Amino acid sequence: MTMEKPSTDLVEHADEKIDDQQLSHIANQDDHELSKWQSVKKYPWIFAWCIYAVWCVLLVSFENQASGNVTGIPQFREDFGHFYEGSWVLEAKWQSAFSGGPVASAVVGALCSGQIADSIGRKMTMGISLLITVAAVTLEFVATTNEMFFGGKFLNGFALGALASVPLTYVGEVSPLALRGTLTCLSALAYCIGPLVVALITNTTGTYTNRWAYRAVFVAQYGYAGIALAFIAFMPESPWWLMSKNRDDQALDSLRKLGYSEEERVKKLALIKVTLDEVRRETEGVTYFECFRRSNLRRTIISIVPLSIQALSGVAFIAGYSTYYMQLAGYSTEMSFRLQIAQQVVSLVGNVTSYFLIDRMGRRNLMIYGLGVLTIILMLTGGLAVVGSDTSNPSSGGAVKGTVALMLIYCWWYNTTIGSAGYTILAEVSTSRLRIKTIAIGLALQNALYTMWSFVLPYLFNPDQANLGAKVSFIFGGLATLCLVYLWIYQPETAARTYAELDEMFIKKIPARKFKRYQTDAQAMGLAVKEKDIGQV
Repeated sequence: MTMEKPSTDLVEHADEKIDDQQLSHIANQDDHELSKWQSVKKYPWIFAWCIYAVWCVLLVSFENQASGNVTGIPQFREDFGHFYEGSWVLEAKWQSAFSGGPVASAVVGALCSGQIADSIGRKMTMGISLLITVAAVTLEFVATTNEMFFGGKFLNGFALGALASVPLTYVGEVSPLALRGTLTCLSALAYCIGPLVVALITNTTGTYTNRWAYRAVFVAQYGYAGIALAFIAFMPESPWWLMSKNRDDQALDSLRKLGYSEEERVKKLALIKVTLDEVRRETEGVTYFECFRRSNLRRTIISIVPLSIQALSGVAFIAGYSTYYMQLAGYSTEMSFRLQIAQQVVSLVGNVTSYFLIDRMGRRNLMIYGLGVLTIILMLTGGLAVVGSDTSNPSSGGAVKGTVALMLIYCWWYNTTIGSAGYTILAEVSTSRLRIKTIAIGLALQNALYTMWSFVLPYLFNPDQANLGAKVSFIFGGLATLCLVYLWIYQPETAARTYAELDEMFIKKIPARKFKRYQTDAQAMGLAVKEKDIGQV
């Protein structure tokens, strides 16, 4: 196939452009010339602060997993549940409230954080959120009633909504082009490490016959929050946010703290300034309504839909309620916790695998092929669950084990593909001025879907309700099929594209299937200016 060509007017008149534009094109081209390892060696401080931002996301994943895991702890069900047919069971309404309430408040937290972070900055918003989560965890720890425990989790949701969106925005803004895919995938890694630590703790304490069986899980969150609070004061503010507030000197100082040399700071600042100026011509403001204006609507949809696809693809059940399902399916408490650890380990392996695929395969292919395989796994899981639910069938025991095995495979493949790529797409496709708000909308919509599942799923698979068990996989398989159609038609390939190039292609309304091979004016200008400089030397 021939590569799409841009207009040559800009190249032919390169010498007529103002200095900021020339510097921005050179900076754009410099971004393309660095490999992953070269970027890490050249900008170690950027890499370090991105790791720190991901650490803050760990609080989100830890709390989210703890919500589902504590329902699988017998002592928790005894303290907060009721006796039903020989065992302690947590009422469906409280199970839904503990899982769905915090997710609902996280929707509000994510949306509010978008406006707050644009007003007071990424750094200050993260600091306030960390303080709130410490207070909320304390309330969870001392709770002895359902109402009090719910209050702590509901309050924590507001903070976690902010901590899910703002650090991801920060990573997307400061990371070099070569590392953007890998570092945004690290956000997905945080959603694996948190649950793994929860699983390890519950495997150790989950069989205790006192309140420490589940309180130990909440105490561990103090460690995450304490480390995050210890470093927040030293974190450089995002230069993109500072430039959006016309704080040029502070932006230069932030770039210095991130490891840019004096010459690089000037070029990077010019690139940020020119990119923001270009976007300002297409956007009238930085409100949430602006995300849905005709000129921005396409980017907003492409940014947020992958996270919604995650919520519709079955992870809400398989990752959130697998321990409880295994116990209902006949596994002992100890074995279910061990399988939970295995589930988190394979999820971690899957996420690490994604680092090698996110740029090589590309975002589009990883989403399409990933969801395609997940759809097959979901349908097979539902089929085995049908066999396993028939206790008169001699193959029922093997079928139940088969569903558990498929759940483990699902977790590995999910984190290898759509579980990682979704965060990368969310962070890089959104326009520069609206990035935090677009990310907030994406996470809020995803959390809204999780909220819905949190209230619906217990009624679908609980033995005292619909008792579907793993047959709910059929529902998710059907939804995943519809999502595949969307991805095939509308998802563009955005790998190896700077923000300036993405802005240009969206402004020019390049079709999704032409993104991969299109050569932008920004690329042509970068090459032209660099060649001119070399010629003068």
